[in-house]
Amino acid sequence: MRTENASDAFTAYGLTGEPGTDAFWAAARTPASVPAAGGGWTTLFLWRGSPASIGFESWSEPVPLRRWGDSDCWYAEVPMPARLRVTYQFLVDGEPCADLLNPAGAGGDRSIAATPDAPAQPHWPLLGADDILPVPRTRIRWASERLGGRRTVRVHPVGGGGPLVLLLDGDDWLYLHPAVTAFDAAFASGEMPAVTLVFLPSKDRAAEFGCRPELWEAVRDELLPLVAECGVPADAGRLVVAGQSLGGLSAMYAALHFPGLVSRVACQSPSFWWTPDAMGGTDPLGGPVGGTVAALLRERPDLSGLRIAFDVGEHETRMLPHCELTEELTRQAGATVRVSRSAAGHDRAGWRGPLLRDVAWALGAPEA
Repeated sequence: MRTENASDAFTAYGLTGEPGTDAFWAAARTPASVPAAGGGWTTLFLWRGSPASIGFESWSEPVPLRRWGDSDCWYAEVPMPARLRVTYQFLVDGEPCADLLNPAGAGGDRSIAATPDAPAQPHWPLLGADDILPVPRTRIRWASERLGGRRTVRVHPVGGGGPLVLLLDGDDWLYLHPAVTAFDAAFASGEMPAVTLVFLPSKDRAAEFGCRPELWEAVRDELLPLVAECGVPADAGRLVVAGQSLGGLSAMYAALHFPGLVSRVACQSPSFWWTPDAMGGTDPLGGPVGGTVAALLRERPDLSGLRIAFDVGEHETRMLPHCELTEELTRQAGATVRVSRSAAGHDRAGWRGPLLRDVAWALGAPEA
């Protein structure tokens, strides 16, 4: 973008002043979006300093930034579809950096952009790169015989504690996205019952979250007894498993093979393309639709005791056939099913809203 008057360069985005001046940077807040002529949005990103590009999480190839004249202003105008929330980073000399002009962060080196028509995500606070997320005081040192190695599992009672909510990829929900704060706020608003959050970190996602029994044997026989002994009020008889991507696949596998343990599931963008050979292939999503889970569901298990919420991003076009088939087969097997689509791609920023809503629904809240 170039104009005859540099002071009008980005006025369409609500910015005034000559790009690169101190006055310009003092007032600049981006990303900022304007409607695109063919639908969707054009979103402006700004970076101050040296050459950079924007790396988006599971949505777009990196986008290089252009320099404004000989100033320290680097910018990109990125076409975005309607209804998108996406995690991104500036890549400077190969190093990831958060967007210092954007108050919506995800950890120390990531930020979140949302188009104006993306649904709000109440209860998730804006956190900048320097903000420190609250970490539960109760921690369990788990040395698993079945899984090997040691890991720290954090436990947090929401509203005094209640049914267990097992959050797979727990470290992401501790250190990138403030699940503790969000669940507490949802409880305070009346949208979440009292629950006890258990943040389960993964050590090797590909190994632990495939369709294998070891993780769930370890959860049943090792972890849950430790949680029962940790002193935090918890009802292990009402367990919700929440997982995303491979974690969503693993949660569904647990519901199929460990029904006495897992009967309530909230899964976002589950990797239902998975087969034992898919991970090593050149096109993991190009195999049988629904993968191993669909094959198991075709055996017509009785899932009448299962309550499961499925969500997948609107922009995950190659994931949709795998998810749609699995959702329908699960319903045919007698499960109580909730299906939704998020304004996102394969991205934890988009999974945050459905996580709260679907956990509450899995515990019996009416469908919103």
